[in-house]
Amino acid sequence: MPTATLTISSTRITTVALLGNPNTGKTSLFNRLTGLHQKVGNYPGITVEKKQGFFHHEDRRYELIDLPGTYSLSATSIDERIVIDMLSGNLNGIPRPDLVVCVLDATNLQRNLFLTSQVADLGLPMVFAVNLWDAAQKQGITIDFKRLKKRFGIPVIPTIATRGTGLSELKRAIEESLSHQHKSVRVRWPEPILGAQKMLSSRLKTDANQDLTDSELRRLLFDTDSSVTNLVNLPREKTEKAIEDARQIIWKSGMNPLAAEALIQYRHLGDQLEGIISNKGDIRPQSSESIDRLLLHRGWGLVFFLGMMYVVFQSVYTWAVPLMDLIQMIKGKLQETVSKSLASTPMLESLVSDGIIEGVGAFLIFLPQILVLFFFIALLESTGYMARAAFLMDKLFHWCGLNGKSFVPMLSSYACAVPGIMAARTIEEPKSRLATILVAPLMSCSARLPIYVLLIGAFVEPRYGPWWAGFTLFAMHFVGLAIAIPLVWLFTKYLIKTKPHPFVLEMPPYRVPNVRDLFWKMWESAREFVIRAGTVIFAITILVWALLYFPRPAGVATETRTVFVAEKSQELQQTPEAIKSILDDPESELSRELEKQTARNYINQSLMGRTGRFIQPIFAPAGFDWKLTVGILASFPAREEIIPTLGVIYSLGNEIDEESSDLRSSMAGEEWKEGPLAGRKVFTLPVVMAIMVFFALCSQCGSTLAIISKETNWSWALFCFTYMTALAWLCAVTIFQVGMLISG
Repeated sequence: MPTATLTISSTRITTVALLGNPNTGKTSLFNRLTGLHQKVGNYPGITVEKKQGFFHHEDRRYELIDLPGTYSLSATSIDERIVIDMLSGNLNGIPRPDLVVCVLDATNLQRNLFLTSQVADLGLPMVFAVNLWDAAQKQGITIDFKRLKKRFGIPVIPTIATRGTGLSELKRAIEESLSHQHKSVRVRWPEPILGAQKMLSSRLKTDANQDLTDSELRRLLFDTDSSVTNLVNLPREKTEKAIEDARQIIWKSGMNPLAAEALIQYRHLGDQLEGIISNKGDIRPQSSESIDRLLLHRGWGLVFFLGMMYVVFQSVYTWAVPLMDLIQMIKGKLQETVSKSLASTPMLESLVSDGIIEGVGAFLIFLPQILVLFFFIALLESTGYMARAAFLMDKLFHWCGLNGKSFVPMLSSYACAVPGIMAARTIEEPKSRLATILVAPLMSCSARLPIYVLLIGAFVEPRYGPWWAGFTLFAMHFVGLAIAIPLVWLFTKYLIKTKPHPFVLEMPPYRVPNVRDLFWKMWESAREFVIRAGTVIFAITILVWALLYFPRPAGVATETRTVFVAEKSQELQQTPEAIKSILDDPESELSRELEKQTARNYINQSLMGRTGRFIQPIFAPAGFDWKLTVGILASFPAREEIIPTLGVIYSLGNEIDEESSDLRSSMAGEEWKEGPLAGRKVFTLPVVMAIMVFFALCSQCGSTLAIISKETNWSWALFCFTYMTALAWLCAVTIFQVGMLISG
């Protein structure tokens, strides 16, 4: 019988889906085919990441969609449901693919073919890319590709994605399969399955007036909670009753409907693969097994793991510092240049310097940490060690509803919550991933360190000495962790309600990582952070600038100058005219002091300043005055912004840092001007501890909230902000009140 040929217009973009089990090299193949022509987004209405790219062959442009890795179409997670919905054409706004490239692990061909056998049931044109061919050859595995192609009736291409081997042949095979509509042979279903399918179809036509395809009907019969159920126009109870009645036909034939598919498919695959695969390698333990005896050992494996995580954590913190300092320096130089160039237009100068440049720098400064962290994550994943680490940590996290894969994101968040939350993508189970994301910001990130250093250096070390100062700094890094563990238990038990599920994990063989892929993943992460989170952070920073800048009452500068001249003439025992003549020199010390005093008074009159005074009673139970309250409000986009804000409020300028002796002395001398605490110092030890705990627990980071909204949605970002702020306030109030009772 002649093969049918389908002609596709060269101007139409052809959609190709890339599908395969985890650890088959699918992502490497995707990167090799698409290169820089990639973009990342979300599927419509779903927070699952959609990764797509483009490549050309001859005169045709192809869109390649990298589907989530899955072992079968029996969808149990949202990622797996995306696969079946995509291949069935049931995703809103996304057409069904024209062809599926199934990426197979050459070292474990039969198990990988189970998924392709299910896909064949959907009737889509297919191509087999038998990847990791070099690893199979090292193990003495041989595959008769000609016979494999003939048995399944579709093109079969051996590939080595890390080297780019077989890519040209794969592109030609895609074109050939599209033109001739090559479809893989399907399994022949026994009569009880067909009978149950027919009965179910009849019931749905009668009750819901709905036709489903044969493959969709079989998914309803074989899967415990199929996404196809959502397509049936019936109440869920009626749908489940129809499915259960149809399954009785399978039960009566002596087969379990939930296990029948696997038995029938593997019997079919066994017949198809007969005489195709042979293994001439020696039967002896693989090197992976020998290494695992050490790395999965209860004692030595944990020691190695902790050492590895220590190296990762220290590298993220130390390697990134020079680049972060460089970005900070460039930002400072730009602000200085802009201030001089636009000095004649103060509002424009402030917008560009304190708004735009500060806003861009607020998220670019995180880039070095993201690059370093994702380099190590990509390295650990590529070598196969990440799966071992998850296995080791599973027991420690299982009791609170998480699994071992939650450890790396939480540890990474000690450097920065942004890359830590992004690292949670390695957690397949959506609810566990969400719970991890919700508590990751509680880890004491590096942005909190300047606040700790400022307050400990100003109020703890002078009174209690360096030993207690060091201990306090160490202890502050564990406040968030101590709160996070019981919180995540509450979340998984009562809020997210994660059901206990076994932690099933495939141990991939150890592999030498491909340097190109490592740096490619770093680039992807950096680009995504800048595009996705950067725009939100920038907008928030501009908003905060506006709140601190407006309104600008016309009389503030004149009134400040008049009061300043009067004070200085009395203080320096000079005439007002002499003081005014000194102020005429913009480079004089008095001019700079007047400029700082004017900036302080403008902040007092700004929307942020007025808001700070208005809501100060809310923070009064924690011992915070209005200046601290304004500093807290200004620090919500980025918590380290409290230091330059306090510098302006205390008339010291915005160029000071946590080591500034002027800021420390100004804060130490600050007294309450009114109220029941009038005349007492603002910064007592209970207040200092309350501030540090507040900053340890509060969600004061626009970039973190932006990433949470991107990884989940804005409602969860809002929940995270709300619960962390409320928790921080409650703990700060408790610490201050208890401290005041003890100190009297």
